[in-house]
Amino acid sequence: MSSGYDGRMADSQSSVMITGGAGFIGSTLVRQWLEHERERVVNFDKLTYAGLPESLEEAAEHPMYTFVHGDVAEPAAVAGTLLEHRPTTILHLAAESHVDRSISEPPLFAQTNVLGTCVLLDAATKYWHSLAGKQREAFRFVLISTDEVFGSAAPGEHFTTSSPLRPSSPYAASKAAAEHFAQSFAHTYGLPLLIVNPTNHYGPRQFPEKLIPKMILAAAAGEPLMLYGDGLHERDWLNVEDGCRGIRAVARRGIPGKRYLLGSGKCLTNREVVNAICDCLDERLGNKESTRLIAAVADRPGHDRRYAVESAAPELQWQPEVPFNEGIVQTVEWYLENTSWIDAATASLG
Repeated sequence: MSSGYDGRMADSQSSVMITGGAGFIGSTLVRQWLEHERERVVNFDKLTYAGLPESLEEAAEHPMYTFVHGDVAEPAAVAGTLLEHRPTTILHLAAESHVDRSISEPPLFAQTNVLGTCVLLDAATKYWHSLAGKQREAFRFVLISTDEVFGSAAPGEHFTTSSPLRPSSPYAASKAAAEHFAQSFAHTYGLPLLIVNPTNHYGPRQFPEKLIPKMILAAAAGEPLMLYGDGLHERDWLNVEDGCRGIRAVARRGIPGKRYLLGSGKCLTNREVVNAICDCLDERLGNKESTRLIAAVADRPGHDRRYAVESAAPELQWQPEVPFNEGIVQTVEWYLENTSWIDAATASLG
């Protein structure tokens, strides 16, 4: 895989700004960028409960890495960071992301995901207008959204780049609103914008409130595995390493003004995912029939039934590489072996 931007600036004097780089996807993206790309990485993160410095221990001492503690909803902090570090690319991942929390605390999601994105877009546009020549030509703003903005897919349906936005949850609505703001800045001011709609990521360092790590830790402890409803809700599960390779491909080879969907191409029901986790744990720990721990609870309000995307984009030269049956084994192993990270994540909840 090549490093740097195809036909664009790519050297140790330029930088990429990653918002939310202490989160699950963000921390993986930071590590990948430092390993494979040439730009300096500026990680701008508020360090909420789900943003853990422990996820960035490998990056912390890297000479091409800088951490900035800041909130995307604070204009002065964002503008100051842009002027000081002068990024060629902004990869915007900072967001509240847990659907259950969005149902109980919708205003928090509007504050970070909508207002925060608007503040960042405003600062980025002014910064971009201050650039000249090759720096101005090279600049990109990449918004990392979600497939959840499209709502629930019908059986056999796959969302495409032309699918309408029909968000169901407050989380999805906040991300759809962020997309609308971003597109308005591209249309009104000419901001070179790319939007990425990935499917459900999984892998190491995902906060334990999410389905896969939650089920791994509960099953390992012999606790009930609580599945919403009938457990037949379908998701396209994308390994986080593949997802971050895809984001890097969009930043390198994506065309401004386009939307890119990233998925594995294979849907699994939540029950199938939990069964796979149980099988891994039974083999790893010598347990017997961990699936007996599976129990049903009342379904989540407004729970989308199915997500699936069509991720064909030849110019990206990207495709997923990690099969789910391999990725889930690696993920289970990581959670069993990294108790100090789990302790830090649990402690962050207070």
